[in-house]
Amino acid sequence: MTVTTTAYRPALLVLEARARAYARTWLIPTVTTVVAPLLFLAAMGLGLGGLVDRRGAADLAGGSYLAFLAPGLLAASAMQAGVQESAWPVRLGVHWQKTYVAALTTPLAPRDLVDGHLLWVALRLLAGAAAFAVAAVVLGAADPAGAALAVGPGVLTGLAVAAPVAAWTVTLERDHRLIALIRFGVTPLFLFSGTFFPIAQLPGPLRAVAAATPLWHGVELARAAAVARPPALPAAVHLAYLAAWIVGGWLVARHTFARRLIR
Repeated sequence: MTVTTTAYRPALLVLEARARAYARTWLIPTVTTVVAPLLFLAAMGLGLGGLVDRRGAADLAGGSYLAFLAPGLLAASAMQAGVQESAWPVRLGVHWQKTYVAALTTPLAPRDLVDGHLLWVALRLLAGAAAFAVAAVVLGAADPAGAALAVGPGVLTGLAVAAPVAAWTVTLERDHRLIALIRFGVTPLFLFSGTFFPIAQLPGPLRAVAAATPLWHGVELARAAAVARPPALPAAVHLAYLAAWIVGGWLVARHTFARRLIR
């Protein structure tokens, strides 16, 4: 037990530092990662959803559009939060405030920064997904058990994106590439990965692209958990795909952090 605790202590120190910093600036991140998606769910699910429900969309399998949208939006919001937590904070640590450079003057190693960062991201994703799940229950989009089960896929989806984004961000020399990532990567992913409508409605090539993204797999798992809608693939396949992105991104991040910060 002592060996295990000692091995993980550096990452936990990084986690503590992130938590202390967040305690001083919690309002804006909370609004952008929790409140805004909830308002979006209410507007789209109750507003647009009323129009969709009146037309009796066959893809909803007899359920409401709000119930269809909520788990997908939970996963999509977690994806966005994962990008936000791994883009600007990593950029800050490397360039703007150079907190990573300062941390490496202590016994911390680049791998500790990666591990602590991803632990913090996991906690943020868990809190955000849980808050979203509670709101979904209040709005009548899901029952408590289904909403709770959808939290896990949401967290996995966020981590599946956060790990590779952190690995990439640490290598950047200019900020504009992060803006391009949001504009040309995150936004299309948010719109066309099954969150708002099944990807079967997309043209064949775009459908293949959407199916290759972590978000689609997360949306399928979250929706299956929340409304008992069978996923497009066996749940084990979706889970394995997300796990591959998480582990692969984590390993690459350890490499890119070490390459960038140890010179």
